[in-house]
Amino acid sequence: MSHGIGRIDGEEVTEVTLTGSAGLTAKVLTWGARLAELWVPDREGEFADIVLGHDTAADWQATPAYFGATCGRYANRIAGGRFALDGQAVQLDCNEGANHLHGGRAGIDRKHWRIVEAAADRVTLDAQSPAGEMGYPGALRMTCRYRIDPQDRLWIEMEAQTDAPTVVNLVNHAYFNMAGQGAGDVLAQELQLWADRYTPVGPGLIPTGDVLPVAGTPFDFTRPRAIGAALPGPGGFDHNFCLSAPVQDLAGQALRPTALARDPTSGRRMQIWSNAPGLQFYTGGALPEGLAGKDGARYGRFSGFALETQRWPDSPNHPGFPSARLDPGETYRHVMVFSFAAQD
Repeated sequence: MSHGIGRIDGEEVTEVTLTGSAGLTAKVLTWGARLAELWVPDREGEFADIVLGHDTAADWQATPAYFGATCGRYANRIAGGRFALDGQAVQLDCNEGANHLHGGRAGIDRKHWRIVEAAADRVTLDAQSPAGEMGYPGALRMTCRYRIDPQDRLWIEMEAQTDAPTVVNLVNHAYFNMAGQGAGDVLAQELQLWADRYTPVGPGLIPTGDVLPVAGTPFDFTRPRAIGAALPGPGGFDHNFCLSAPVQDLAGQALRPTALARDPTSGRRMQIWSNAPGLQFYTGGALPEGLAGKDGARYGRFSGFALETQRWPDSPNHPGFPSARLDPGETYRHVMVFSFAAQD
């Protein structure tokens, strides 16, 4: 089922509703290939929308927070917007002070994606980024597929191809509140991460290049604990975690467990698998107070958390980090799987 929600830059934004066999419901927008709603039951069988977002096309266009968006070409940060590729200097758009963030001021989150295929439980969208857009070399062709499988798991699968060497890091930037969007802050909700190391940051949240153990630090989520039990500073978390679990077979795909989030009050539980080497955990410390959300909700600091499976930030400037390079003839592929349960 699909319908228009309004126009952005003169083009209609379409919302597509996907429904699983047990009632899981996701709504996806063509504007930025966004996850706009995600309805999940609690232990009493009551459904709530657990992702932050907006009601109107105008608010989606104006949002400063990338709610639910497919971000890139290179999501996260690149220091100074600069890196070298095959000996050539590349200068990207700098949209966060002196640095590049989430693809620049006109990243793929600002594009109208085209619906390629849609059914009751899936939708595939595509978009193109011409050579030179936001400074990136190579023309990039991208697809983003959302689907709900027979086990009511939500899959997000992103692919890209290029006609010249470039770098790619596409992520989904949903903000979760397991109690339901607009239900207050998430600091008492629990999180476990399958990561034994993290990349510390310096000014501008740019990685220092070090890779440090999480043991004995606020970054240790190797066992479930409350998000707010130990914050690394007043802004909370906005850091890359280095995923360390062995790869497993999940429905024929080679994926590793990455995160487990739970709300003790409602019992909602979400587990994430991915094929990515890293995960950016962000607690929304920079969300503006009073930001208009859905159904009259007002968001503020810590109203939701993001779990962005990804290439590591600033990888093009750190040879020791996992490579984000994509060459002609190759296919970039990023897979995320979200499964849900309710606990007593």
